[in-house]
Amino acid sequence: MKTIIILGDGMADYPIPDLGNKTPLMAAGTPNMDALAAMGRNGLYKTVPDDMPPGSEVANLAVLGYDVRQVYQGRGVLEGAAMGVSLDEDDLAMRCNLICLQEGRIKNHSAGHITTPEAHELIEALNREFGSKTLSFHKGVSYRHLLVLKGGNPELALTPPHDVPGIPWKDVLPKAKSTEGESTAQLLRDLIIRSQALLASHPVNLQRIAAGKDPANSIWFWSAGKRPQMKTYHELYGKTGAVISAVDLLHGIGVYAGFESLPVEGATGLYNTNYEGKVQAALEAISRVDLVYLHIEAADEAGHEGDVELKIKCIEAIDSRLVKPIMEATARMAEPVALALLPDHPTPCSVRTHVHDPIPFVIYKPGTKADGVSRYDEKSAKAGSYGLIKDDEFIRLLFQEG
Repeated sequence: MKTIIILGDGMADYPIPDLGNKTPLMAAGTPNMDALAAMGRNGLYKTVPDDMPPGSEVANLAVLGYDVRQVYQGRGVLEGAAMGVSLDEDDLAMRCNLICLQEGRIKNHSAGHITTPEAHELIEALNREFGSKTLSFHKGVSYRHLLVLKGGNPELALTPPHDVPGIPWKDVLPKAKSTEGESTAQLLRDLIIRSQALLASHPVNLQRIAAGKDPANSIWFWSAGKRPQMKTYHELYGKTGAVISAVDLLHGIGVYAGFESLPVEGATGLYNTNYEGKVQAALEAISRVDLVYLHIEAADEAGHEGDVELKIKCIEAIDSRLVKPIMEATARMAEPVALALLPDHPTPCSVRTHVHDPIPFVIYKPGTKADGVSRYDEKSAKAGSYGLIKDDEFIRLLFQEG
C-alpha cells in the first residue's frame, strides 16, 4: 500500500479564550480533515521527548520513524544537506537566521519574512566581510541560512530566536556548555555583534526601512551539530520516498533518508504558498515511490507571529486546497493509498514557539474499520483508538497491515 503523510507544521495549539476556549484547529472550518478523521483511526502522538528541543528537526525525524536520540545532530546539518553543502568530519554547521532587533530586543525571528533575493545580498555581504577558509555563510531561503565552522566545537548553548521574541538579545547570546566550547561561543558572539554594524547600513535594509518593513539588522545562530549518521529509509523500512516542502530542513532530512527532493514553484512556507502545486507534485510522485512526505509550513509561521486569525486561515487553506483534492484523487486510484494527517509539534499562538505537548493524528487505510472519532482536533483525538503514542510508534502503525 502506498502512503501520503500530510504534515501541517505547528497546527496544534492551546485553547484560546477569544475563541471560546477552542484551539485554532477546533475553531477552523475543516470538513475534509473531519471526514478523514471519521474514516480513519485517531490518537495523540508525543513526537519529541521532554529532554530534547521541540523543534521541527527533532519532530519530523521522529514522525518518519528515526531514533532521534541516535541521529539528531542539530538543524543546521540537515539544512546544509538540502543546500548541497558537503560537511567534513570536523565541520560544525548551524542555522543562521537573519532577524530583526528593535530597541535592544528580538522583534522577530524572520526579519519580517525577508525575501530570498534580499537575503542573498546580505549573506553575500557577510561572507565578503567575515568569510575565511574556516568560516563560511551559505545562502538558503528567506531568513533561513547556514554557517559552517571548520574545527568548531558543538559544546554550545544556543537559543532559537523564535523562542524568545521580545527578549533582550544580549540576554540570550551564545554560551558554552563547557570550557571546550568557549572559543566557539566567543566567536559566535563576536559575529553577531559585528554583523549588526554591517547590516545597519546595507542598502537592502535602508530600502526595507524606507518601505516600512522590518530590517534584517542582525544574524543569529542556533542548532549546531556535526554530520549525522543516518540510515536511508530503504535500509530502515524497505521503502522509497519523496519529500515536498518549502523548507530546507525537510529536504535535508530527505537527502539523508534517500528520498527524492521535489521543489514546487511558488512554495513559500507562508499562507500564500502554492497548495495546488504541492498537491500535483504529491500525486505524481505517489505513482513511483512508496511514501510521499508533504510538508506545509504556514500554520507554524502564524503561530510564531501569535496571529490566531492567520493560523485559522492557514488551517482552512490546508483543509480545502490540499487535504480535499488529495482525498478525492487517491480515492480514485487503482492501488490503495493510506493517508496520515498530523502536525509535527504544537506552536501555540499564546507563547509563539514550539512546545512538547502531544499532537493529534489520524491514519486512514482503505478497508480498515474507523474508530468513531468524527472531528480532527486536539480534544477529539483523545478518544481515538490509538491512544497516546511516542517515538517510532506512529510510523510503525502507519506501515503495519490492517
